[in-house]
Amino acid sequence: MTFKSKLMGAVAATAMLAGAQGAFAAGHGEITVAYFLEWPMPFQYAKETGMYEEAMGTKINWVSFDTGTAMSAAMASGDVQISVSQGVPPFVVAASAGQDIQIVDVAVSYSENDNCVVASALEIDKNSAGELAGKKVAVPLGTAAHYGFLKQMEHFGVSLDSLTVVDMAPAEGQAALAQGAVDMACGWGGALRRMKESGNVLLTGAEKTELGILVFDVTTAPSGFVAENSDVVAKFLAVTADANTAWNTSQPEFMANMIAQDAGMSVEDAKSSMSTFVFPDTDTQLSQSWLGGNAQTFMKGVADVFVNAGSIDSAKGSYADNVNTGPLVSAKDM
Repeated sequence: MTFKSKLMGAVAATAMLAGAQGAFAAGHGEITVAYFLEWPMPFQYAKETGMYEEAMGTKINWVSFDTGTAMSAAMASGDVQISVSQGVPPFVVAASAGQDIQIVDVAVSYSENDNCVVASALEIDKNSAGELAGKKVAVPLGTAAHYGFLKQMEHFGVSLDSLTVVDMAPAEGQAALAQGAVDMACGWGGALRRMKESGNVLLTGAEKTELGILVFDVTTAPSGFVAENSDVVAKFLAVTADANTAWNTSQPEFMANMIAQDAGMSVEDAKSSMSTFVFPDTDTQLSQSWLGGNAQTFMKGVADVFVNAGSIDSAKGSYADNVNTGPLVSAKDM
């Protein structure tokens, strides 16, 4: 199976199911929200203390996922109404395939917490990256890590045709790297932290940013759900914004403890991960630098990279209609 067919196979069903968006959990006053484990964020304090349900008057079923592509599929089937911290690349892949979904806020920016790690035994660094030709690489296709991998290989002049790319979720890639089953693995969060025990990165977060490899996640939802439940989405975003403000202000220990517990991490590891995260406030998110225009431009760039790499068939002419700032604007006044 080719690099492209693996990715397109994963999104084909999501496009076919795009019309199956469940109306507010079949009208039962419940919603399901997707998130990641080992990905500590302030919203988890609000999640664990029931702040979302209290503000929204709605029961929330929280379900953890391994990848952003799986989140897209769950939103397409109607099983998930909101996804927290979905990577921009998997969102772009789904939107490019015809799935009607929208970004409603910027969840987190994290250039240091998404990368590829080369096995220590190879002794390959940025000065010898060309030696990756012929190697086997574990990459979670259609994710932010996939986009970063493509851009790094382009930077180093390593042809994708010279690599054996295996589609693996970060935890699977980490295990394969530790066992010597792959030569390089890409991922994020706790899996990335463990990958580094078996190897080294080629570029730091700062070096990736200089190359234009931006890494940020967004909160997403099916367009139909947002249109029909904009007040619900706004209340959700307002609680998230309050949690981010509380964390950004003083990073209180009581929040760190609860966030770590919900993320399935030690407090030390959770705080270490969060020290590399940026949680932008609402005004910043609505600015030109983010949802006011730059995010839409960035999405088009991501799509073009995937098209050029043969990972998706085509890109949309514009991704402007895949961003809906209405609920976030409303959340400011709540």
